[in-house]
Amino acid sequence: MKNLTKNFARAEKAEEVVTYGSLDPSVQELLSAAFEVRQRAYVPYSGFKVGAAFRSKVSGQIFTGCNVENAAFTPCSCAERTALAKAVSEGTTEFSVGAVLAYEPDVFTTPCGVCRQFIREFATDDIPIYVAQAIDARITAKEEPFQNEDPVLCTSIFNLLPSSFRTYRK
Repeated sequence: MKNLTKNFARAEKAEEVVTYGSLDPSVQELLSAAFEVRQRAYVPYSGFKVGAAFRSKVSGQIFTGCNVENAAFTPCSCAERTALAKAVSEGTTEFSVGAVLAYEPDVFTTPCGVCRQFIREFATDDIPIYVAQAIDARITAKEEPFQNEDPVLCTSIFNLLPSSFRTYRK
């Protein structure tokens, strides 16, 4: 019976909160790309901007996306799905890392359930996901988007979606 759960998604690393300044420069680059694309979010209804960035496992190319709302709400596209759909449309389906940025005071905004499943579709292995807050006041003050002491949640798709659904078909 134990074999029925052997293929379940199991996180390789526990979640932790670290500082932006302690991150590898390649992760900082990914967070910056997500911050930049977040500024182009189309959010006339909620005003809640989200940016996402994923790095291709093969080429290292960064694919970004922002959320795009619609008056009918159902056809809205989240930032994570926008970034991944762009990558797939350009031939990339394997990713080594992702980043998501939004802003709510005193809390990290992680991907929604639909986006978690969408990310999982392209994650045969556990991939790290970095979640940070995008502080809009820094833009108007013409400050850098991140400061060394800013908190960043280091999680992974298997932490966000444990025992997730996958068909395992080749």
